[in-house]
Amino acid sequence: MAAPRGMKMPKPSEDAKAAFARVVPDGPGITTRPMFGQMSAFVNGNMFCGIFGEDLFVRLPDDEIAKVKKQGGHDFEPVAGHKMGGYVMVPPGDWRAKPPTLLIRRALEVTRQMPAKKPKKKA
Repeated sequence: MAAPRGMKMPKPSEDAKAAFARVVPDGPGITTRPMFGQMSAFVNGNMFCGIFGEDLFVRLPDDEIAKVKKQGGHDFEPVAGHKMGGYVMVPPGDWRAKPPTLLIRRALEVTRQMPAKKPKKKA
């Protein structure tokens, strides 16, 4: 997804990228790749978590998103005013020093239950 003209996407630091690589669990079907000019983790082709600038987001069911928001998390809006449903930014704090392992595991568990994405046909 590209940013609309004139809008700048935040850039993650090398430290954030390295920390993200450390918090993504290993397992069958798990991959990482760029998304939104950042880094994201996927399971069977479906995104379950990622970084946006220096912040971390996860995919969760709506009721669990509400709980994370009550703890200080907020909607994931890669473009202002355009909330990405099913995802929430983890509460502010140093996720690098104290990774939200339970949220990441839950995001993986929820996303692993989704049907695998089929690769897009190249034009």
